[in-house]
Amino acid sequence: MAVMDVIGSFFAAIGQIGDRRFRRVLFRGIGLTFVLLIAAYAGFLMLLNGLGAAQWVQELLGNISWVGDLFTWTSFFLMVVLSVFLMVPVASAITSMFLDEVASAVEDRHYPHVPKVSPLPFSEGLKDTVNFLGVLIFANIVGLIVYVLFPPMALFIFWGMNGFLLGREYFTLAAMRHLGRDGAKRLRKKHGGTIWLAGTLMAMPLSIPLINLVIPILGAATFTHLFHRLEPQQFPATSD
Repeated sequence: MAVMDVIGSFFAAIGQIGDRRFRRVLFRGIGLTFVLLIAAYAGFLMLLNGLGAAQWVQELLGNISWVGDLFTWTSFFLMVVLSVFLMVPVASAITSMFLDEVASAVEDRHYPHVPKVSPLPFSEGLKDTVNFLGVLIFANIVGLIVYVLFPPMALFIFWGMNGFLLGREYFTLAAMRHLGRDGAKRLRKKHGGTIWLAGTLMAMPLSIPLINLVIPILGAATFTHLFHRLEPQQFPATSD
């Protein structure tokens, strides 16, 4: 049942791409995702430079002027490869910016009986995202040690760990719109396994270059559907 809820939520999100309102949000999300990916990549290069890894990178890729070569084809393809890892924090950052807009579009079409809610204050969503982003980055840094110790399982560990963290964040923000922070936490604990599964199925395509650009917005829509599928009694449909 849990698997069907997750799969059904994902295909319901896919099915709304033809909706003009949803498509507008999707295209804006793809554009911002790409911008954030470039920013994350530039930050990664600067970090390498700051750590004294510039010489190693230059030996691997040739002479890089960091800023000047940021938009070269070599740099672009390197960014696409690194997006396997960089898209996880980018997807996290997208949540505070678009989840309310995506959730509203989904609920207006699929759950019209659900009471309208005021958008979460941007500052509150941003605070949650920044805090979570710190946890996400720290967990992935620690994960690097685990990947080295268990290389055959590295990809599965990456998916499972980030699936748990991303599912936790996306579901919490989707549920908070209606239930508040405490209610969202209670519901998250109740359906922890299903949310982890949904987050893992989101983390997997995030590791596929180019396809991963559409996943943050589709993920927001998927978790909005999942919230309503897991607890339909929260908002029973009324008949005329």
